[in-house]
Amino acid sequence: MAKFVYRMQSILNIKNKMETQAKMELGQAQRRLTEEEERLERLFERKRYYLEEGRNLRQAALNVRSLRDNEYAIARMDEYIELQRENVKKAVQEVEEARAKLEEVMKERKAQEKLREKAFDQFIHEENAKESKEVDELTSYTYGQKRG
Repeated sequence: MAKFVYRMQSILNIKNKMETQAKMELGQAQRRLTEEEERLERLFERKRYYLEEGRNLRQAALNVRSLRDNEYAIARMDEYIELQRENVKKAVQEVEEARAKLEEVMKERKAQEKLREKAFDQFIHEENAKESKEVDELTSYTYGQKRG
């Protein structure tokens, strides 16, 4: 039996490599999203700390400078939080883009694999036909030798 050689194997190999790369990019995007979400949570924790500190300052002897500093810190935390929310949105968008790219690459790879399977099925069919023809010829030859 002849050996099956898929003539577009190099394309299938490239599709597999592209899929692997897309998976790595998706992982990196998800890791970046996690980091951005953690930064946002840390900013919320700092804001909670400043709010608690402000409550404590109001209960103690009033120090106007400390209160102003605390209010300024809270306002800055609000700004940082808003900026970080934008970073999180960007990271989410990157994850979605990476996921869409991965899905597209996977579809392309699966299409190539289906083409390979069809080519293999055709190869098997042709090999079976050749084998059947050879058996028929051998049988005819053997039968002819016995009659003669």
